[in-house]
Order: sequence, then structure tokens, then C-alpha cells
Amino acid sequence: MVNNILQSNQAGATPLFSLRRLQQRLAGVCLVLLTLPALAAPSLTFDELYGKISVLGMEFSEKVKGLSLQTVEMNGFMAPPLKADAQFFVLTKAPMALCPFCSSDADWPSDIVVVYLDKKQPFVQNNAMIKVTGKLEYGSWTDPETGFVSLLRITNARFKKL
Repeated sequence: MVNNILQSNQAGATPLFSLRRLQQRLAGVCLVLLTLPALAAPSLTFDELYGKISVLGMEFSEKVKGLSLQTVEMNGFMAPPLKADAQFFVLTKAPMALCPFCSSDADWPSDIVVVYLDKKQPFVQNNAMIKVTGKLEYGSWTDPETGFVSLLRITNARFKKL
């Protein structure tokens, strides 16, 4: 009867609440909570994007190659968008006052990532740190709508101000 915290009013009836049942449920909750950090997307920093940069160009790091097509998190700053209703922006390592858009991937700066949003969100000031979460893609790609060329992208993304 020690395990029975609340008992039914009838003799021989199943207890309404038992210590054993509570322990089993708490163990299940603890197991779920312990796995939450493992469910978080891996983070990527600007310093981890390229393995080496030489006169022949930039080579993506093994980390970028390994995280390709996976959901990642990345912190940075939103460069001023090309137009107010755009569904993409450039994530930069440091705040920028001007748009860092390039005409080709040959001129691609090493400290920017193009972010394509899964849905439109209000843009934030260029000096506000944000966290972007989305699918990492690398390799030269031209946006068919804008003609914008990128080497590194986070697609199906969302962001929040930190």
C-alpha cells in the first residue's frame, strides 16, 4: 500500500495513482529531455566554411562537405536586402552597410552565405545578430529568378534575432 498514493474508495479496486506508475512516467520524460540536445542542428561558423583559400580559389572545409544537405545553425548579421520584399538575404560575419552582392562566383567573398527563407519574414537591422537555421548547400548555383550566383547557401531557412 506504500506505492499507492491515492486509492479508490472500493476495496480491491485498482489504485488511481501509484508511485510505480509515476516513476515510469518520470523516467520516460527524463529520457526525452536527455535526447533534446542531440536533436539540435549542428552549428557552423564563418571560420569553418573553407579548408583553404589559395590563388586557385577557395576550397570548402570537410565540415561543410559533411553537413551538406543537412539542417545547420549559423549566427551572423543580415546584410541590407536587395529589395524589401525579397525572400532571401546575405548572412555576413560582420555588420555591413552596403549589399555584398557579387556578379559571379569568382568574386565570392569568404565571409558571406546566401540565405533563402522558407517563408517571408520581416528583415532586421544590419547591426542585429541573428541565428539562421536551414539546409546547407554548397557549390556554384544561379538563382533562376534573380540571376544571383552563390557558392554557399542555407535554404528552406528561418531566422531569429539574438
